[in-house]
Amino acid sequence: MGTLYFVELLDQHPWFKVAAIAASAGSAGKTYEEAVQGRWKLSSPIPEGVRNIVIQDASKVNEVADQVDFTLCAVDMKKNEVQALEEAYAQTGTPVVSNNSAHRWTPDIPMVIPEINPGHIEVIAAQRKRLGTSTGFIVVKPNCSIQSYVPALHALLDFKPTKVVASTYQAISGAGKNFTDWPEMLDNVIPYIGGEEEKSEQEPLRIWGSIINNEIVKATAPLITTQCIRVPVTDGHLATVFASFENTPSKEEILDRWRQFKGRPQQLSLPSAPKQFITYFEEENRPQTKLDRDIERGMGVSVGRLREDTIYDFKFVGLSHNTLRGAAGGAVLIAELLKAEGYIQSK
Repeated sequence: MGTLYFVELLDQHPWFKVAAIAASAGSAGKTYEEAVQGRWKLSSPIPEGVRNIVIQDASKVNEVADQVDFTLCAVDMKKNEVQALEEAYAQTGTPVVSNNSAHRWTPDIPMVIPEINPGHIEVIAAQRKRLGTSTGFIVVKPNCSIQSYVPALHALLDFKPTKVVASTYQAISGAGKNFTDWPEMLDNVIPYIGGEEEKSEQEPLRIWGSIINNEIVKATAPLITTQCIRVPVTDGHLATVFASFENTPSKEEILDRWRQFKGRPQQLSLPSAPKQFITYFEEENRPQTKLDRDIERGMGVSVGRLREDTIYDFKFVGLSHNTLRGAAGGAVLIAELLKAEGYIQSK
């Protein structure tokens, strides 16, 4: 579903427009409307500006790259195939912003949440040398589940979190599904999502890592353990979080950090950036997935139920929109950051 959301988000975007759409050879030659027939799962109609764009063969890298200033990549392929395809586009001098997981652990490819680790894009210089290009590169977006709790923890890093327990309750759109094509999720909870817990435990450490010898080296703390559960909601990943700190803050200090937190996208007033990145709800029954996932056009993070814990120092609930902040919207925001910082330019 990544391409669907990219198309929707880029419709009327103030900086970017869709110049070309590429997919597998089986879709090449069809119009976009023909290619997504029966698979357009969004409530809004297909944007007029892309309906009649003819799909190109993504494997014809030079032909596609010649038509665009950068690419947003969301493909359903094997890991090694995704890696090769993205590197091929980068080697044409074309920046790649990827929604795929294939390059999340490539040492010189930054995995970015723009408000949290924008400085990691500095490793692009080393990556360009490896790929043999002066203008191309790859930047990736992290897993959608970590957006629900990592921003709230990041705002508290000065207090040195040491141990974190996070359980995520994840929407079916995270699996590219809706209730029509996944009816067994109605009135059901599945306590397992393949590979998700390892991602949720390890990717935050890479986000909080440092550039050492032209590679991103993951942080060693905090220790994170997770459980990831599929629940019967359309969109929105909710997390329950327990955390202990080396320097335990007060509740008031935590709330103040959340209210005051701003990142590079807010400083630059990027088009997709939420004005208030972290919103705290005082009500005991918030945030709620259905009510609050669309806060700040789906690009904000909601937090609530902060209280002291009997085993850990504090516990709270976090919520983010998995297909917007956690997927396509997050990738578009990365592209905006890269453009604002001079990494994406017109060819």
